[in-house]
Amino acid sequence: MKIRRADERGYADHGWLRSYHTFSFANYLDPEHMGFRALRVINEDRVAGGHGFGAHPHRDMEIISYVLEGEMEHKDNMGNGEIMRPGDVQRMSAGTGVVHSEFNHSSEKGLHFLQIWIEPRALGIAPSYEQKTFPAASRQGQWRLVVSQDGREDSVSINQDVNLYAGLLAEGEHIETPATRHAWLHVVKGALEVNGERLSAGDAAAFQPGERLSVTGKEASDVLLFDLA
Repeated sequence: MKIRRADERGYADHGWLRSYHTFSFANYLDPEHMGFRALRVINEDRVAGGHGFGAHPHRDMEIISYVLEGEMEHKDNMGNGEIMRPGDVQRMSAGTGVVHSEFNHSSEKGLHFLQIWIEPRALGIAPSYEQKTFPAASRQGQWRLVVSQDGREDSVSINQDVNLYAGLLAEGEHIETPATRHAWLHVVKGALEVNGERLSAGDAAAFQPGERLSVTGKEASDVLLFDLA
């Protein structure tokens, strides 16, 4: 297990946007942290009320959004317009090209979400969009599959051989995970004990094939686990 601590991440403060970068992104460049397998970006973004990301393009990237607090309005040139709330998972396959915007319309509440980029299995596909809600009860004390290549178990489908699991753990709750392929665990909120090591919000850990994961909540926690080829 190789740990990546929260305070080792890159940081950018744009006033209306404060963002922590687990991997190299924009003006933050760290040759030792360019991604992990197909996982290229995990940005923890906090957007002030009345602000957001104006319309901008992407291509050939699988983009996942995971809202933690507040509400985020999504619009794109494919005709999609959705409001994302905590528990929602959104996937946008940029493919041959897509233009989208994300905005926090609240004048009082900030928006806190994770922006995740995964390199696609195939390039040049038709752009597409999908969003689903995963209630807290379906994630409590267990791994809930929220993203997969084949969309099984009513997960969001993705153009890559990646399985993304979301879990919520109360203090003392425990999940024993069998040996995986390559894995990346990201603590979204709270604090966990992972294979005997304490990980707090923003911390992450990389695992090689065959390693088992023993995860125990040290306080109420939200955690993501990426299973990667």
